Amino acid sequence: MITIDAKDKKLGRLASEVASLLMGKDAPDFARNKVLDRKVTITNASKLSIDPAKARETVYVRYSGYPGGLKHETMEHAIAKKGHGELLKRAIRGMLPSNKLRPKMLKNLIIEE
Repeated sequence: MITIDAKDKKLGRLASEVASLLMGKDAPDFARNKVLDRKVTITNASKLSIDPAKARETVYVRYSGYPGGLKHETMEHAIAKKGHGELLKRAIRGMLPSNKLRPKMLKNLIIEE
């Protein structure tokens, strides 16, 4: 079990560090086709250092596949709606490899506000 304090850390730097730990890149028995049974806990997620201008300007986009199904959401709105934990989870998910192991890796992530 690895615990990381997110107080006064930048979102991207923290997300890349956690993604590397979840993949097991620091382990001596690292293999791309295996998920380590290691939990990563992030505490104080609400105390992340996020610039107010970046929170206003960053936009998350989703597309449902249907006409008119393009959805936009700013970082500010995402924080107000779902909290800093969801923001951190999105960033970490984007840094993990997009294969069958991604959901298994994300199950080993625990985020505490």
